[in-house]
Amino acid sequence: MAMSTTSPNSLHLKNPNRHLINPPTKTSFPIKTQINSFPINNSSGPKKPISITCAASPQVQDRASAAAAGSERVFNFAAGPAILPENVLRRAESELYNWRGSGMSVMEMSHRGKEFRSIIEKAESDLRTLLNISSDYAVLFLQGGATTQFAAVPLNLCTPSDTVDFVVTGSWGDKAFKEAVKYCKPNVIWSGKSEKYTKVPSFDGLEQNPDAKYLHICANETIHGVEFKDYPTPRNRAGLLVADMSSNFCSKPVDVTKFGLIYAGAQKNVGPSGVTIVIVRKDLIGNAQEITPVMLDYKIHADNNSLYNTPPCFGIYVCGLVFEDLLAQGGLVEVEKKNIKKGQMLYNAIDESKGFYRCPVEKSVRSLMNVPFTLEKSELEEEFVKEAAKEKMLQLKGHRSVGGIRASIYNAMPLAGVEKLVAFMKDFQARHG
Repeated sequence: MAMSTTSPNSLHLKNPNRHLINPPTKTSFPIKTQINSFPINNSSGPKKPISITCAASPQVQDRASAAAAGSERVFNFAAGPAILPENVLRRAESELYNWRGSGMSVMEMSHRGKEFRSIIEKAESDLRTLLNISSDYAVLFLQGGATTQFAAVPLNLCTPSDTVDFVVTGSWGDKAFKEAVKYCKPNVIWSGKSEKYTKVPSFDGLEQNPDAKYLHICANETIHGVEFKDYPTPRNRAGLLVADMSSNFCSKPVDVTKFGLIYAGAQKNVGPSGVTIVIVRKDLIGNAQEITPVMLDYKIHADNNSLYNTPPCFGIYVCGLVFEDLLAQGGLVEVEKKNIKKGQMLYNAIDESKGFYRCPVEKSVRSLMNVPFTLEKSELEEEFVKEAAKEKMLQLKGHRSVGGIRASIYNAMPLAGVEKLVAFMKDFQARHG
């Protein structure tokens, strides 16, 4: 989407205070906090008025969790929809009733009006900055979740007779393969199913088809906790690598140029459910199969700057707030450092438990986003989840297909949340070991 010097983004800059809310005194949802800009310090302690001024280089402070600051919030370890940054939620709260002096909520805006165009254009611009996305790629804000992309990708990139290679490292990769069967001729060149999806293959040993249209991977398997730490080099003639990055999107830097297409549901790391982000090389757009529904045709959405129909406006707005927050933290290099620290802390607690807790995933490919583990005494797992919930740590039950425990520690999970979980795990072991 082309950005110009007269872009409606200037709405964000004309008056730094215009978005502050003065709701009617009888409103049914009074706004308690007014926030001018990112970031804020949500440290625990007595509640005090917040006074924040805009700065060219905002100072980023560690964020204590809301659960530490107020009894109404919990540590949410859900795999998705997942935890969002507290300051993003408060920013959305402060702008909910009257977005920046527009007299209306984002949920009420015309998606073709200058106000919402300024929102979606800035969201795209900030995402391009975060991931260093060049103008060779289109950025699309779509609907339907990553599951819809299981069909959209082959419909846009393949003919019915084209072959496609799949590396299947978990349930989501398997589902993508099964959907692609309807629209092309996919081939699983490696599957971790026989080993219960606990590893990633050696890339040197992959027998890729040189005639394959593209190679497909799921960069992070949310259910099984397997994450690619590096990416295979596709040996198909076009050199195309396609990745489902739903559950580790924007958790670390990624060289977008290695991929022909990246897709991700927003509800893990960058926003609420209802938004799907597609980053696709522009030369791959415009060759969709004739049977492709209009809503799955990338060219339609690219030509209309993601505004062909009414998009998930509020969800895109929240994604934009998250992108601002990630930039304020110092970008994805700094975000990854925080994620590594949290992951190491939790995995160390598991590995040092002398077998009381066990993570089945090969250490070299353990996910920093989704940490699955089991208890040596499986009959204690239900009790573990119940006791954790009493301590305001929720959604720790493993996926129904695999059982056990799963802690999703996405970007927005504060270090304090992982610290509390680790302390609980050690206490639980002392009482039940």
